[in-house]
Amino acid sequence: MTGIQIRKVLTFAIIFNLTIFTAWGQQKSWTADNGNGTFTNPLFYDEFSDPDMIRVNDTFYLVGTTMHCNPGLVVLVSKDLVNWEFCSYAFDHIPVNDPRFRLEDGKEAYGQGIWAPCIRYHEGKFYIFSNINGIGMQVFVSKDPKGPWEHHNMGGATHDVSVLFDNGKIYAIYGYDEVHCIEIKPDLSGFVEGSDRCLIPRGNAMGEGHHAYKINGKYYIISADYAPMGRMMCARADKLEGPYETRVISNRETMGTEHSTWITNVPMDGAMPEMKKWKMETYKPNADNMGCATLHQGGIVQLENGDWWGFSMLDFLAVGRTTCLSPVTWVDGWPYFGLENNLGRSPRTWFKPDVSTKVTPHAPYVRSDNFDSGKLLPVWQWNHLPDDSKWTIKKGRLRLHTMPAKDFYWAKNTLTQRGIGPVSVTTVTLDASHMKEGDIAGLGLLNIPYEWVGIAVKDKKPCLHYYNLGTDETIEMPLDQPRIFLRITGDFEHEWAEFSYSFDGVNFRNIGKRLPVPYQTKIFQGARYALFAFNRQGKEGGYAEFDDFNVEEPLADRSCNIPLGKTVSFLNLGNRQWMQANPRRMVYSVWEDMKKRNPSDCMFEVQDRGNGKVVLKAVNGTGYMTVAGLGMSGDLRLSPVETEDCLFMWQDMLHGQCMLMSLKTHRYVGLDPASGEAYAADWPGTSASRMNGTVFLWEEVGSNGK
Repeated sequence: MTGIQIRKVLTFAIIFNLTIFTAWGQQKSWTADNGNGTFTNPLFYDEFSDPDMIRVNDTFYLVGTTMHCNPGLVVLVSKDLVNWEFCSYAFDHIPVNDPRFRLEDGKEAYGQGIWAPCIRYHEGKFYIFSNINGIGMQVFVSKDPKGPWEHHNMGGATHDVSVLFDNGKIYAIYGYDEVHCIEIKPDLSGFVEGSDRCLIPRGNAMGEGHHAYKINGKYYIISADYAPMGRMMCARADKLEGPYETRVISNRETMGTEHSTWITNVPMDGAMPEMKKWKMETYKPNADNMGCATLHQGGIVQLENGDWWGFSMLDFLAVGRTTCLSPVTWVDGWPYFGLENNLGRSPRTWFKPDVSTKVTPHAPYVRSDNFDSGKLLPVWQWNHLPDDSKWTIKKGRLRLHTMPAKDFYWAKNTLTQRGIGPVSVTTVTLDASHMKEGDIAGLGLLNIPYEWVGIAVKDKKPCLHYYNLGTDETIEMPLDQPRIFLRITGDFEHEWAEFSYSFDGVNFRNIGKRLPVPYQTKIFQGARYALFAFNRQGKEGGYAEFDDFNVEEPLADRSCNIPLGKTVSFLNLGNRQWMQANPRRMVYSVWEDMKKRNPSDCMFEVQDRGNGKVVLKAVNGTGYMTVAGLGMSGDLRLSPVETEDCLFMWQDMLHGQCMLMSLKTHRYVGLDPASGEAYAADWPGTSASRMNGTVFLWEEVGSNGK
């Protein structure tokens, strides 16, 4: 068995045989901070879409879309742009009186709700502007970002808005393709009548999701153009009213993430389709056909030292849309995402922003919850508006009273967490002792399609019940006890989930088929873990009790993902050939049989140079991998002496995969898989499929090549 095969077996064992958990609350959770002066995107491996960000003094604030979930409009806070923590929600309950948000009268708000917030700070106050679809502009104001937040309903229709405080006035920038500006009344009671005007006419390649700034006397509007493929545009003018010129500032960046599987026949707007009459249809786009799933919809923020950084969202498969961080390089007055000599492409791993505060790496949330605190952790959100009279936390247990619902989608008081990737394993204890006839409660994966496992009461007896909407599969088993352990294993990076149950919390049995977990634009969210209870007989029943909700992230610890001090070989995913230190002091690509003849030619020592920087020394004595020029073909060579041209930034792609970024060219080591050429350090980045010749599978080897 090769080292690669061994690694795959070990990974399989780690992910799928998690039966021993660490001490409560001490689980390792994804953080972008690598602990060595670098970070790796995404900032969080769970959904955080439509980000907007500001800096106030030495502190950064980040807000994002929360749709129909409550509490909503989350605010995160950071000192270094990499490590974030929860600050507040702008509201506990979405401030509208509408049956859609209460799951009443056959109406729902999936994929609607509150979208694309804009956060601003002006004269000692924080402002969050956001639109509730079909309701209008909402404004939340506070002197303290921790709240409380004062609410103003402005009405109107300003889609994906950005706001400028300029020359004593407040302007909202909105619209797709044709960019508009409208003035906001100083008391936030509405818009100034007759003030709406077109800033940028159609035909200038502008998109939506605007982020507007005034920088050094010039006006900038950054937007996301999603047709035919997602990219970030920037418009610039000397005056707010224009005229504007535009540039592409980020394009083609996928960070090696394929387009998600899509559900094709679910309406983007309107009521959820009747489940019994609905036939699910999915398709997987060509791996390199990204559509609007590339890096898009974001803006820029300036550090105290004058550096600029970009933030934007990227579709991460079943996780949904999450936030990435990019260095910004200004050229001729334009803020390009990326680095010198590689504008428009963002590194997956890069040096952390240069801030004065030293921050210990940490995740934004505590995700596991044993409910002993008597209140919900801020990571929890209700699906639609909760009925607060029908849930409580008592004696360290979450109690959900059952209310009538025709199925899982319509169950009120469903409590959710965003599914965290790339892989997470969620376990909870369910006690059905107080459930009544017709009651159902359990652990679900809220998505289209959904799947759940739990306990149903039939003929006054508990039974294990599993349902998969994707296949319309139902499994029922009688139970001798009302208490059970439920588990979901979600590999959101590969778009599937498995369900299991246990009677002792140690030995788990899978139930049902492996569920495809796609991403779709009905709910505009990734998959969510959900605790639920409802009654399918049209009445109020008893209650279910949940305890010890535990989240494990087996791939969150990335400390061994860079083989520092090890000897490795590199297999190119694009041509399935090994990297070779050729005796001619050039870097070639060779087949497996050629590697076996001279195994040391395909072996490199990974030497640590600090802050994520490495040099690669050929074991066969030909020297250090070196970028000799500016990236022309054949420019990757082997030098007997180590120089600055030997430095690379290791790009961790997970699963034993990596890219090598030259710190001389800011481009990647690669080759055209079809050409047979030598390696060069002139590749702007990987394709979504990772098959364009820039991504390697590395394996540790010994001195004998095994």
